[in-house]
Amino acid sequence: MIGRSEEYEKMFRIEEQLWWYRILHERVVDTIVHFFNGRRDVSILDAGCGTGGLLHFLRKRDYTTLRGIDGSSDAVDFCHERGLPVQLVNLNELTGFEPDVLYDVIVCNDVFCYFNNDDLTRLLRQLARRLKPGGILISNNNAFGIFQGQHDLAVGSTRRFVQADFDRLMPPTGLNIVRSTYWSFLLAPLIVAMRQWQSWQLRLGWRRAENAQSDVYLPSSWVNKMLYTIVRLEGKLFQRTPFGSSLFIVSKPTQAVE
Repeated sequence: MIGRSEEYEKMFRIEEQLWWYRILHERVVDTIVHFFNGRRDVSILDAGCGTGGLLHFLRKRDYTTLRGIDGSSDAVDFCHERGLPVQLVNLNELTGFEPDVLYDVIVCNDVFCYFNNDDLTRLLRQLARRLKPGGILISNNNAFGIFQGQHDLAVGSTRRFVQADFDRLMPPTGLNIVRSTYWSFLLAPLIVAMRQWQSWQLRLGWRRAENAQSDVYLPSSWVNKMLYTIVRLEGKLFQRTPFGSSLFIVSKPTQAVE
């Protein structure tokens, strides 16, 4: 999403309120609590942190050792407005960034969709190298091509994933998937219908690709609350779901990576 200043501004303004970001941030915290028994002193790196919504969320929940990196100067500027410890780093050049610093948790949400397989393999290998023994890599990812729409064009996303992609990609990098689930399962029919309608509008010329708008906008308060409640309920009812617009993955190093 680098270079899309207007999208970063929208994200910065509403990510604390929008149902989708709230669910994602809560998933991340729930995962950290589970794997580290509620400790708040774990060291956390948000790689591709955007405008800092997750780091801000973690800070408000008393996590004390936080760090962020992002390849967008716009995103980093918004993080600094929040007083967050974030540095401008191109993830394609992660090799030279503090190679000896290790973390208990690395989060990389909605970032992998900007990388081809070769670059993603290199990135995963670098992230694995930076995990402490017992550390975890958390990632959220765009899922299933049927959900592709103008949102993908607006944010510059180049691909969507299914579980089998990571089953193939992660083992050579020294990572082993320990948890995974698709989510927004209960809302999937609605999201598919909306995204397919967007795609038809583009095909028919009713919308232009260069004017595509993302789905990052705040609906009315009651709609936002309803969507949040539905997806939160989904997380309580189902440990895993087989379908959804996002794929949430937790992985651990399998061995030292050369």
